[in-house]
Amino acid sequence: MRHSASFAVLILLIMPAIASQKSYRVGRSKTGLGLFATKPIKKGTRIIRYYGPILDSRIPEQDDIENKYLFELNGRWTIDGSVRKNLARYINHSCRPNAESDVRPRERKVFIRAIKNIEPGDEINYDYGTDYFKAYLKPIGCKCPSCETKRKKLRAEARVERAKVKARAERKAQKAGPKAAKKKKLNGHAVGKKNGRARA
Repeated sequence: MRHSASFAVLILLIMPAIASQKSYRVGRSKTGLGLFATKPIKKGTRIIRYYGPILDSRIPEQDDIENKYLFELNGRWTIDGSVRKNLARYINHSCRPNAESDVRPRERKVFIRAIKNIEPGDEINYDYGTDYFKAYLKPIGCKCPSCETKRKKLRAEARVERAKVKARAERKAQKAGPKAAKKKKLNGHAVGKKNGRARA
């Protein structure tokens, strides 16, 4: 009996862990932690539920709760997604998302659903909405890949424009350089002649 138990333990140590049935995992992202696909996720698939205690805005103690993981269902009900069980809280914002929130106020539930085919390794993201964006993301600048690409493009365009302006200024200075020197010589020479004639 002891032998078979130790053999089972040995097999468990040698065999790799069985992969999770979930199609996502928490991993490192540019903005901290994020949720990444571990399997292909088809467009329209419900990925994960946004989970947490339901808060009632009519109860003052619950209405005063403030954190970045509050998901408003309607004017009265809000999900407090700050609980550790809620892996959906790791889904980051994107201005060009591959998922969206499917809000069901009557059921007091929110599901995150794919709006594009998502490949393994892709980060799952959705648009947090205007209110959240203005309150939390705009002051620090959106870090989603779409905005990062846009900022890189704008910076590159600004660099090109600065280089063009600098080149134009240098060409202008080069053209003006010999002319300015000529003018100085001619003016100096002309003044001398006038003075010479006046003296004679």
